[in-house]
Amino acid sequence: MPELDFKGKEFVRNHHLTVPYRPLVPDAGKSLGKPDLDGNLIIHGDNLEALKALLPKYAGKVDCIFIDPPYNTGNEGWCYNDNVNSPMLKAWFSENPVGVDDGLRHDKWCCMMWPRLKLLWELLAEHGGLWMTLDDNEFHRARSILDELFGGENAIATIVWHKMDSPRNTAEFFSTDQDYLLCVAKSASAFQVGSMPRTSEMLARYQNPDNDPRGVWLLSDLAARNYYAQGLYEIVLPSGGLIKGPPKGSYWRISKQKFEALAAENRIYFGKDGNARPGIKRFLTDVRSGVVPQTLWHWETVGSTRNAKQELHSIFSDVDQESIFVTPKPSRLLDRVLNLATSGVPEAIILDSFAGSGTTAHAVLKLNAQDGGNRKFILVECEDYADALTAERVRRVIDGYPFKGNQRKTLYEKKLTWTELKKGEHLKQEAENTKKMYEADWDDVKITMDDGALKVIGERKIEETAPGLGGSFTYCTLGPPLKLDEMLKGKGLPSREALGDWLLYVAGTGGRRDKAPKLAKGIDPHFLAKQGCTYYWFLYKPDKEWLKSPESALTLDLARAIAKVDPKAEHRVFAPQKFVSNKLLRAEGLRIEFAPIPLALFRRGAE
Repeated sequence: MPELDFKGKEFVRNHHLTVPYRPLVPDAGKSLGKPDLDGNLIIHGDNLEALKALLPKYAGKVDCIFIDPPYNTGNEGWCYNDNVNSPMLKAWFSENPVGVDDGLRHDKWCCMMWPRLKLLWELLAEHGGLWMTLDDNEFHRARSILDELFGGENAIATIVWHKMDSPRNTAEFFSTDQDYLLCVAKSASAFQVGSMPRTSEMLARYQNPDNDPRGVWLLSDLAARNYYAQGLYEIVLPSGGLIKGPPKGSYWRISKQKFEALAAENRIYFGKDGNARPGIKRFLTDVRSGVVPQTLWHWETVGSTRNAKQELHSIFSDVDQESIFVTPKPSRLLDRVLNLATSGVPEAIILDSFAGSGTTAHAVLKLNAQDGGNRKFILVECEDYADALTAERVRRVIDGYPFKGNQRKTLYEKKLTWTELKKGEHLKQEAENTKKMYEADWDDVKITMDDGALKVIGERKIEETAPGLGGSFTYCTLGPPLKLDEMLKGKGLPSREALGDWLLYVAGTGGRRDKAPKLAKGIDPHFLAKQGCTYYWFLYKPDKEWLKSPESALTLDLARAIAKVDPKAEHRVFAPQKFVSNKLLRAEGLRIEFAPIPLALFRRGAE
C-alpha cells in the first residue's frame, strides 16, 4: 500500500510510546456533581498526554471518537509543541504559530496528528469508529495517514457536510460549501452503523390502493438492466393480456417461479384494472425500521456553520460575542453522528480530544435526555478556555441557561411575478397596512425585498430560560508525569489509584477489571483487580517512609493469605520489596508472582 511521506515522520512514528503517563487529577471546584473518574470527563491539558492518561481505564473501550482538529488553513494560530526527540522538530517550536506562509505547515500537521491517531486507535473498542471533520487543506493527507494506521480496508465512508447556507461572495474562484467527515473503523467487520429515520415525505410514498390488509406498500420495478439468465419470460396479466417479456435491454429481476409465488401471495401489483405492467409490493412492515445513511448531509438537517455560531451565541448571550469560539460545529451534526455511531449502545463512551466549544458533550447530553440513554462523554481541550468556554457550555446545558436573542417572523409575503408587479401600488398598500397592523406587537416591523418576494418582517427581543438537560461531569487536569528516577528517590509519588491503574495497564492485560471477589480483612487493602484467571495485588502508599518499611513487603504470611482467595488462580503482587524467596513460594505450592515496583511500570516500554 502506498504510504504518505512527510518531514519528521521517522521521529514521530513511535513517539506515542515515549509520551509520559500523567494521571488525571480531579478539580472538584470546576466539576459539576461529585468528582468521579468513571463518569463524564472534561480534561484540560495537552491532548497527547491526556490520551495517554486515558489508556489505563479506556484502552479498547471507546465506542465512538469524534474529533475536529485544526484544519491547518494557516490562519488558526495552532502551535506544534510535541516534545519529540529530534533537533529538527524542536526547532519548530521557535517558528510557532503555524502560519499560511510556513512551507512546512503540512508536515507539522502530519507530525502532530500521527501520535494522537495512534493513541486514539488504542482507545477504540473493536467495534468502534473514528469520525473526523476536515476541509480541503488536509483531507487527502489525513485519509492517507488513516489508511496506514487503521488499514485501508477499515475506511467506512467520506461524508460531505454541506455547511454553508448561502454562498460566500468574497471567494476568489468558488464558494466552498462543504467540509468532509471521514469515518474509519478499528475493524470494519465488527463496525455497525445505525439507520436514518424515514422522513414524512418518504412515508407518504407508501400507499395501499388495493386495501391490502398487510398495510401500506411501495411499488418496486420488476425490471432491471443487470443480466439475469432466468429473467426472460412471458407474463399473463389478470385481465387476460400478455406481456412477452421485460422492456428491451432489461431483465425481470426475479425468476418465473419466484414471480408466481409472489403473485400467489398478492405481492405483485398489476394496476387497478389488472392490465398494467406488474411491480413488486414492498410493504413498510417488511423493510428495515430506517433508511441507509447517505454520504451527503445538507445543512437544512444537520446545521450550518452559521447555525453553529448562533447556537453558541444563544448559550452565551450574556458574553461579549467577539470573544466566543469562532469555529464551532452545530450540535445537530453531532446528533446525527451519535445516532449512527451509538445505535443500540445506550451506554456508549464518546471521546472528543479536540473539544473546542464542547459541542460533543452537548449532543451526548441531548441524546441521553431524548431516549433515556446513559452515554458518557470524555472531552479534552488544551487551550486556556477549557474552563470558561468548554466546561462552562456543558454546565449551562446541564443546568439550563437564560437566553437572550431576537425573534424574527415573516408577517406578509408575496412573490413578485410579472402579473403581481402590474399591481405595484396595490402591493405597496397591502404591505403598509400589514406593517401598521403589527407595529404594536413587535419592536420593529420592516418592509423588505428578499429572494424575489415582497416581505413584511417583524422583529423583537426575547428573554427566556432554556431548560437543563441534566447530568454531571468531572473536570480534570493532568498530574506530574511518572518518572522512574524520581520515584526511586521517593519523589513525585502518585496516588495509589493513579499508579494502580497504570500498573494494571502496562503489566496486566489492559485496563479491564472483572468482578472483585469477597476478601478477608487484612488483605483487602492490597487488592487491585481481577482479570480472567489472574489476580493483581498492590502494596503501596504514596509515602516514602512507608515504602521503605516492612509493611510494604510481600511476606510468606501475606502470600498464603492471598493464595487462599483462589488457590487455582495466578496471583501477581506488585510491591517495593519481598521477604520470601521464590523457592519457598514454590515449595508451598503458592501460585504467586512478585513484580517489583517501579520496574513493573515499564514492562511495555518497548512495545
